[in-house]
Amino acid sequence: MARAIRPAGRWGLAAGPVLLLALVSACSSPAATGMSTASLISVQAGCQQVAAVLSDGPDPGADPVGYAEAQILPLRQLQTPDKALQAAISDLAAAYQGFYNVGGHGDAAKAAVTSAAKKINSLCPGAAS
Repeated sequence: MARAIRPAGRWGLAAGPVLLLALVSACSSPAATGMSTASLISVQAGCQQVAAVLSDGPDPGADPVGYAEAQILPLRQLQTPDKALQAAISDLAAAYQGFYNVGGHGDAAKAAVTSAAKKINSLCPGAAS
């Protein structure tokens, strides 16, 4: 007598997608990037603060020196527990200070601002754009 093959049932069919979702979630978790959830949240909060500061002030295209001056103090007042982000914020504030000090003239001052802004954008995509 031949035995009938029974389907896995509804629990067997549901386990596949649930397992796949769990594996994908584990790969994209903060632990997979080497960051705790609290650290990831503090970086995101810091990035929001940086973006808010940099969105204020004169139009950087119309008044680059005035824009740089307007960013220095607010950037220096930002505090974040993330050391890399804090260092990048400090570097950007220092670069803006140097740019302001030379009245926006000089390739070194412009390069320092560009480099510091790239570092901020690498940590906080689009914040210094």
